[in-house]
This record gives sequence, structure tokens and C-alpha cells, in this order.
Amino acid sequence: MKFILVCCLSILLSSFAFGQHQHSEVKAAAPKKAPPKVSDVETLGNKKSPGVVRYDLYVADTTVTFGGKPKRAIAVNGQIPMPTLTFTEGDTAEIHVQNRLKESTSLHWHGLFLPNQYDGVPYLTQMPIEPNKTHVYRFPIIQNGTHWYHSHSGLQEQIGMYGAMILNKRKEPVIPTIPVVLSEWTNMMPHEVDRRLHNANDWFAIKKGTTQSYAEAIKGGHFKTKLTNELKRMTAMDVSDVYYEAFLVNGKNQYQVPNKLKAGDKVRLRIANGGASTYFWLTYAGGKITVVANDGNDVTPVEVDRLIIAVSETYDVMVTIPENKNFEFLVTPEDRTKSASLWLGSGQKVPAQKLPKLKYFEGMKMMNEMMDMNGNLVQMEGMKMQNQVMDMNTVMSAELDDAGTDTVVVDAHKAHNMGSGKSAKGPMTTLNYDMLRSPEKTVLPKAPTREMEFQLTGNMNRYVWTLDNKTISEEDKILIKKGENLRIILYNNSMMRHPMHLHGHDFRVINGQGDYAPLKNVLDIMPMERDTIEFSASESGDWFFHCHILYHMMSGMGKIFSYENSPLNPEIPNPKLAQRKLFADDRMFHFMAENDFASNGNDGMAMLANTRWSIGAEWRLGYNKMHGFETETHIGRYVDRMQWLMPFVGFDWRYRKMEAGEQESNIFGQKSTKDNRRLFSVGLAYTLPMLVVAQAEVYHDGNVRLQLMREDIPISKRLRASFMVNSDKEFMGGLKFITTKYMGVSAHYDSDMGFGAGLTLNY
Repeated sequence: MKFILVCCLSILLSSFAFGQHQHSEVKAAAPKKAPPKVSDVETLGNKKSPGVVRYDLYVADTTVTFGGKPKRAIAVNGQIPMPTLTFTEGDTAEIHVQNRLKESTSLHWHGLFLPNQYDGVPYLTQMPIEPNKTHVYRFPIIQNGTHWYHSHSGLQEQIGMYGAMILNKRKEPVIPTIPVVLSEWTNMMPHEVDRRLHNANDWFAIKKGTTQSYAEAIKGGHFKTKLTNELKRMTAMDVSDVYYEAFLVNGKNQYQVPNKLKAGDKVRLRIANGGASTYFWLTYAGGKITVVANDGNDVTPVEVDRLIIAVSETYDVMVTIPENKNFEFLVTPEDRTKSASLWLGSGQKVPAQKLPKLKYFEGMKMMNEMMDMNGNLVQMEGMKMQNQVMDMNTVMSAELDDAGTDTVVVDAHKAHNMGSGKSAKGPMTTLNYDMLRSPEKTVLPKAPTREMEFQLTGNMNRYVWTLDNKTISEEDKILIKKGENLRIILYNNSMMRHPMHLHGHDFRVINGQGDYAPLKNVLDIMPMERDTIEFSASESGDWFFHCHILYHMMSGMGKIFSYENSPLNPEIPNPKLAQRKLFADDRMFHFMAENDFASNGNDGMAMLANTRWSIGAEWRLGYNKMHGFETETHIGRYVDRMQWLMPFVGFDWRYRKMEAGEQESNIFGQKSTKDNRRLFSVGLAYTLPMLVVAQAEVYHDGNVRLQLMREDIPISKRLRASFMVNSDKEFMGGLKFITTKYMGVSAHYDSDMGFGAGLTLNY
């Protein structure tokens, strides 16, 4: 009888966990056609024999209030997250996707082994699903474990297109099991998020309270740290790029598991991080967390106090209900701005300990020590930088500060004593990849082995993310041969951690476990780490390998592994056209503009830029003839890895009425035509230490102009300063107080137009 009751409870939990998501926060009409159906199955996830399992998925616009305001989102079958798809090993999946959007879409089955044409990457493995069209994905289920699925079209994943995918073993242990999808929500449309990231706008930092201005540095005793940071041409330290209004567990900020779990019960949580750019810390008020699987692959159980789940990773964990109370499974974003919760049990609530705010200037000091003057990370002697064994972000973690045994960690040399493993406080254990061990041997078949090495590179200020300083569109596909083994060494030479995901394959993480190295399909690699993975080339077709932070991927951080002599993909009728469309993502231009309506005149700028190119214009317009007007236009291309050097061509058009007998010359004694000129130019712009841009420009009349300029100097949380001085004896200095994301109050002095104050609008 007890066995039957436990079985019933397991079935109820599996169906309840995701079957009740049409809550008040999602406003979407039910599909006009029949709801999703399952063929040849008695109860979802509990089959007597293998068969075809069919789902009908209807993709449609909806409105949600996750962030407190009605905003557009994308729902599937009227729910966010998308429905949990449950199969059993040996089944055949048949998934009919009907697109009711006004834009194209797609679905990628993350972590699944399947024929290449069903992998779900638009323009690489299939053409997009156009509006009012239906696409059928059909593939055998030849594995088990916790996986997930999401849109691979543009930025749709950010606004709702993610869901759990559970592949059961033929004989699963009888235990309550709960699918858990983690995600985040921004009220800002994803394309606007992407644009702001590329334009180095710091509104997100202001919202999160992570600006790290000079006033904040001085107040905290970190003036030297801030100065050194800018001398090395680095911007403010951050662990997450985007400000989010809400974080979600199964579509809710506070998700109560609808069950009657009691003291002593064990629960299996199948956790998928469906966030677009957020890493999450996982902690449990009821005690230890036992990790039993990662990325759909079983591991030898390992007990920890906490773990961080990277973007797109999955973990299966076991927790115990210690008392007849309601225990919080706390989900905290890495930047610790807010949190979300899963509640297990019933009765009196037992909250988990909240994680304190990060100490950003400690992180800045650490990064100063790690970075040389050329923008390269330098590994320090005695530091084991691989497989998350030493988390450099630990120096910012106030919860690991010493209670009396050791000093507080403030530099990179000391950080390795407080990496993952045991904390300086004592008993806290944090999961790292070296702790993961496969229960079975994972040795690759004997075959020729080819080794490749990639550097993870990027520029935070312009938001360019690359492998070996090349975007996806800047390099040919990497040809591999079926039957060979690939060993890939990844070195993270950027300031951000990157979850690198390989489509269609699992890889071994070389972590000291020998023949029992764990199998994964996502590798979280932190700054300065050098990690090694290997896999057997056993498929055919083209497979994506990319950073799974959505905005990094869209900027071009990835490669394409292409099997030689693969048969033509029937889903790609015109491969050349498809490739051009695929490459268009990281070649996309982003626009920004700013205009100052001041008492002494009007001045502003506009820029259109992508990964390499920048097209910029500046203008100054006086309110009387003596001030006149001037416009400058530059078209340039960044040529170095750090994007500090930009050759350009330009055009300068200016008119200012000069008084009788007035003459002007620059500091070189050259006669200036600044009163009335229409001149073409060529020049170089270079970012100096302190983030000052030096510009040398030669005009077609032979005159030379040198200029130094810096904008957005962070004086305080919202106050920014700027200056400009050039060899034409022009100079400018100004202050701007940021009031909203699109507006500020400003004052400045211009050598031509004098003092002015007014309102600044930016986009």
C-alpha cells in the first residue's frame, strides 16, 4: 500500500508541477484548436511501451505582468514557461509547432541527440518557421535526463520561449519529482536591452546600484583601486549585464509546490536554467543539497551546501524535508539584486539565509591584479584556474568573510584559498566541476585525436564577444571528420564568465576523474580559466558551439562545427542564402543618439555601429551668427582585439562669422579655416589609459588636428563629467545628472559658445 501511495504522489507531482501554469500573470487566450495531446501514452511520463508521443504547440503573442506592468511576451499554449514535454527513453517525439506570431520562430531541443535537421537553429539546420506556418519535428528519444527547449530565433527566449523537457528512463526511481525552470524578466524589450548593451549605456548599473563611481570609491576607501582600474582602460566591475525587474521559478517569483510533503520525504528537483543571461545561486533552508545529475547525465551523488547554475545548465538535485514545515529553496541571481523561491512542504515557512550584496570594489581590485596594460588576463603563480575550482568572484562574497580565523579576502593571491570547496568560515561547501564524477566510464572510442584551442575574447565597453577575436560571421565553419575525437582547450581571456554550449553532442570535462570524467553539454568557464573538453565526432551536418548568454551569442560568440562530406540538409534548400541570413545577427548595426538643448546652443551626436564599424556624427548649433554651426562625420573600423584603435575617414563642415581683422591658427601655427570650412580628413582614434580617446586627424588642405576627449566620467552614482581639448585651441567641459533612462540635466562650458545649461535627451 505504501508503495502505491508513493507512486501516486510521484505522478501527481510530475503533472502538477507544470500543469498549473496558466496563472494570472499570463494573459493569453486558449488555442482555438485542440490542446496539446499525447498519443500512445496512458499518463504523461509513465508509459507501458515505447511509442510515438505527439505534442501540438501553438506559439502566440501574449501580455504578462511579471515586472508589475503589462508587457508583450510570447506564450506557447497560453503559458510561460512553455509546457513541460515528457518522454520516455525509446519513444519517438513528434512535435507540431504552429506559429501564430507576426514574426518567424523556431525551437531548439537543448542537449538532445537527434538528426541535424531537427536541431532547431534557423538558417543553420532549418529555415525559420514563418507566420501562420506549421513545422514538424520528429526524432527518436535515445537518451534520458533533464533537458529543456527554447527558441533559437533572435531574442525570443528572453520573453517567454523556454520550457522543460524531461526524458525518463524506462525504470525511474519512485520518488516525488518536480521540474523547475528558472528564468528572469525585464520590462524592457529585448532588442532595446541589446541596443543599450552595445552602446555602453550604464542605466542598468544605476538601476542595480553597481555604478562604482569615484565618489563611491572614495567613500569606501577605494580611490586607488578605481584609478588603477581606469588606468588599465577597464570599465566598472559587474557580474551580470542586465537589470531585471523579476526572477521566476516556474513562471512565478514565489512558487509553492502543491503537495503534502512531510518530514523525512525526499524530493528530486529537475532544474533547468532557462534565463537569457542570469546565473543563479541555489541554496536550501532544509539542509544539504545532493547533486545527482548535470546536463542530463547522472553523476555520483555529491553533497553540497550550495551551487551556482550557469545559463542553460541543468542539475538534478535531491533534498529532504526535515520537519513538517514549508522550506525555502532559494534562487538568487549572481548579482544578488533580488531573488525567487521554490517552497517545499506545508505549514510554517522556514526561509533560507539571503545572500548579501556583492563587494564590487573588492572585485575591481582583484581584476586590476589580473589584467595587464594590454587588456590580457595574467594567471598568477600557484593558482589552479580550471573547472570552477577557484571562483574569482569569491572576493566579492560577504557571506564568506572570516569570522575570526583568516583575514578578509581582498586580492587574487588570497582568492584561491576561498574558491569553491570549503570556505574560510569552515563548513560551507560549494559545488565545482572537479566534484562531478560519472558513475560509468566515459572513455572515448579509440580514434585519431585532433586538438583545438580557442580564446574567449571580448570588449565590455562596446559589447563585442568573440572566439579568437572573431565573430561567427568572420570565420569559416570548422571542418571535422566523422570518427575522429576532438579535444578542445578553452581559455577565457575576457572579464566575464561564459557558458559554452555544444549542440547535438555531450563532451567529457577533463577534471581529474580519469575514465569517469563527467559528461556535459554546457561548460561554464570563468575569467582566467583554461578548461579542456573532448568528444567523439559521431554525427553529420552542422552543429553550433556558442556562449549561451543570449546577448553574447547574438554579438557573435560562437563557432560552427561542420562534418565533412555530410549529405545535404533537406531543410536548407539554399545554403548560401541561409548562411548570409545566419551571419546577419552579429553584423547588425545598433543606433544611439544624444542631444543637449542648452541655453547657449544645441549640440549632440548620433552613432550607428556594429561589431567592427562605427558611423558617427556630431553637431553644434549656436543661437546667433557669431556662434554659427559645425558638423563632423567619421566612418571608422576597429582593427585590434581590444577595440582601442580605429582608423577613420571624415568630413568637417563649419561656419562661424568672424569679427573684422580676426584671425585664427592652431597650436602648430597653421592657418585655421575653422571659421568657414568644408574639409575631408583621415585619422586615427585610440583609447588611452583613463579611457581618454586621443584623435589625430589630417585634413585635405594639409592641416593637422590633435584632440583628447572623454565622456561619461562617473563622478557619483548619477553624475557624469566630460571634457574635450584640441589643437585648434577649442575646449569644452561639462556635467550631466542622469534623471531617467532617456533624460538628464546638464551644464557645460564651450570655448566657442560659452556657458550653457539645459536638458539632455538620449536614445
